[in-house]
Amino acid sequence: MDDVKIGEILLPGEESEQEARAHKVRRRFWPTMKRAMRQLPFSRDVVAAYYCAFDPDTPMRTRGILLGALAYFVLPFDFVPDFLAVVGFSDDIAVLTAAFAAISGQIKEDHYIKADEALKDEVPEAAR
Repeated sequence: MDDVKIGEILLPGEESEQEARAHKVRRRFWPTMKRAMRQLPFSRDVVAAYYCAFDPDTPMRTRGILLGALAYFVLPFDFVPDFLAVVGFSDDIAVLTAAFAAISGQIKEDHYIKADEALKDEVPEAAR
């Protein structure tokens, strides 16, 4: 993946676009995360990013970047299809890494606490 493509994915977008992304992410995040957990070296960060993206205290720009990255993560068919073992999530990792760099410091400790609880339960009650 080149930087231009990642840059397009991570554009915060208008509020209506963020709402559409948020709907996709809410619906598809946990099933995708369950498939990816063994392959993503930073699952805790991805789940914390999910909680950060839906935190009303998170700045709009940060929410937009995270929702763009998480929407790409949950798409069933992307640059490298996720059903391909090992390499399937490599493009998702690139997008998520770029998103984390763009929003550095915005994921708070309480997002990580929620992530730890969710990962302990595998799929949180609220997501069922």
